Amino acid sequence: MNTLENDITALLTKVQRTKPLIHNMTNVVVTNFTANGLYALGASPVMAYAPEEVADMAKIAGALVLNIGTLTKEQVEAMIIAGKSANEHGVPVLLDPVGAGATAFRTASALRILREVKVSLVRGNAAEIANLIGESREIKGVDAGDGADNENAGLGLRASRQLNAIVAITGKEDVISDGSLCRVVSGGDALLTQVTGAGCLLTSVLGAFAAVEKDLLLAGTAGLAFYGAAASRAAERTSEIGPGSFQAAFLDELAKLHPHSLKGHAAVREFQASATGEALI
Repeated sequence: MNTLENDITALLTKVQRTKPLIHNMTNVVVTNFTANGLYALGASPVMAYAPEEVADMAKIAGALVLNIGTLTKEQVEAMIIAGKSANEHGVPVLLDPVGAGATAFRTASALRILREVKVSLVRGNAAEIANLIGESREIKGVDAGDGADNENAGLGLRASRQLNAIVAITGKEDVISDGSLCRVVSGGDALLTQVTGAGCLLTSVLGAFAAVEKDLLLAGTAGLAFYGAAASRAAERTSEIGPGSFQAAFLDELAKLHPHSLKGHAAVREFQASATGEALI
């Protein structure tokens, strides 16, 4: 293993050993799947939404995950309360801008959170991330098509610089950037697109890794790699059966992850930014 691979695998062991508490303010569609996925990984989930308690919950968590999938004005207010508390207590905040660009309310809500809360990591598909930085990409509902790898790498670099956060763009291959360095993570399987909440759970999994590692580019890379490996391993068992069996197998594979799970199931490529802000791929 090279140094990066060693660092990535060490983080899985740290998550499993420390069982970080992840405060999820997520959408109603994915709550159960998110909780079960975090438990399978070895983290400890909590879902708290009431404005009367979110500040107290956020300050004791290892990470705070804000997901606007089924947002309301009241939920956005509570998310900002929680986010400010997390900021005050050194807790990393992750944003999943579900459907940003689909409606003006979604886009404005995501941008308001980014203005009023110091968000450490943003994870979304290419269209969501593009719309956050004023670049138009087509989005239908909460889904979007993949851009080419080099397009997403350049988008990740630009978005990271503009949003002042680590940015992860997920698709056929995942891209993560800190604005100067870009990593492309391969793995996963197309069956993930047939499971509601797979992206939302991924953001919470990234939160689990962020809870145990201050280098959030490294934490995000590790989360993407192990998530992709679990999906790849689950697909090997269930691709001929269907998404229902895949979902159950995926939770099993998250629970069975170990430092050598990446071999043959996920890989990381690393690039520097060019002078124009595009990735050198």
